[in-house]
Amino acid sequence: MSRDEDPGAPPIQARGLVKRYGRITAVDHVDLTVSRGDVYGYLGPNGAGKTTSLRMLLGLIRPDEGSARLFGRDPLVEGARALDGVAGFVEAPRFYPYLSGRTNLELVAALDGDGAAGRIDDALDTVDLAGRARDKVGGYSHGMRQRLGIAGALLRDPRMLLLDEPATGLDPAGMRDMRLLIHRLAAQGMTVLLSSHLMSEVEDLCNRVAIVSHGRVRYEGSLHELMQTTAGRYELRTTDDVRAAEIAARQPGIGAVTADERGLGFHADARVVPALSLALAQAGVGIGALVPRTATLEELFFRMTEDAMSPDAPAVAADAAEDGPDPGEPRADQSPAEVRA
Repeated sequence: MSRDEDPGAPPIQARGLVKRYGRITAVDHVDLTVSRGDVYGYLGPNGAGKTTSLRMLLGLIRPDEGSARLFGRDPLVEGARALDGVAGFVEAPRFYPYLSGRTNLELVAALDGDGAAGRIDDALDTVDLAGRARDKVGGYSHGMRQRLGIAGALLRDPRMLLLDEPATGLDPAGMRDMRLLIHRLAAQGMTVLLSSHLMSEVEDLCNRVAIVSHGRVRYEGSLHELMQTTAGRYELRTTDDVRAAEIAARQPGIGAVTADERGLGFHADARVVPALSLALAQAGVGIGALVPRTATLEELFFRMTEDAMSPDAPAVAADAAEDGPDPGEPRADQSPAEVRA
């Protein structure tokens, strides 16, 4: 911890971030708070404004409105000093393909100094690349290059990692390896902000999420609490669904009875469900299945963003890379070494 750091400040605090490119609003008044120890999912479809947000958080581009703090420090005011304890990559890590993984890390460590070279072996072990460290990066798979990017970030001995779509383009084995790596880092106390459009990745890894669509945050908070908002829904399959629907509709505390090709659905408090089972049995209706059903994160995401996707939604859009960066602003295709600047 640096001497001027506020020990109570969250790793990330953004308030009212806005970024416009002409008439396009890429990021629209975004508020984010990432607490220490969080694995925080920044979830949205491609073009939702996630990468543009990360660039502003790291001070790579200047917001048109709002502010961002990393451990209480403003990158636009304090420059590289604000990135103390922070590492990661935006979009994809870049390395020299004709050099080995180890040599690339040695170059990164030379830029960092502060004992980074002595952490190369540990970083390679952490990302499971020690056995391929002397191979040229040009022969690495996409997943190996992503993991090498995380190794480069770990050379800074960070307390927080920002990872932009780390599993994009990976095959199932690569996605599994990336998830295991992030689980290991989180278990060591690392704070992680994970930008992703993959619902399963966020659901598996994260304890808190922000759901963003068309540049706006639609939900921010606990993933568990979000999933619990759909508790109380049940699915029912019986030997006579028509009769079962009639009985369910008459039971106190049971509502929103629906029927489809899979059977029946209804809302109820768990305490009244046993009474429904007894009523069905007394009516001679056999129960094939009666199970609680919680919506998936994917279902919740689309439910939250339906309005934003309507034709009448405001003209906000897209990670602004499609329109190019503002003139004079830094490029956003930096490797972990370049992010340190």
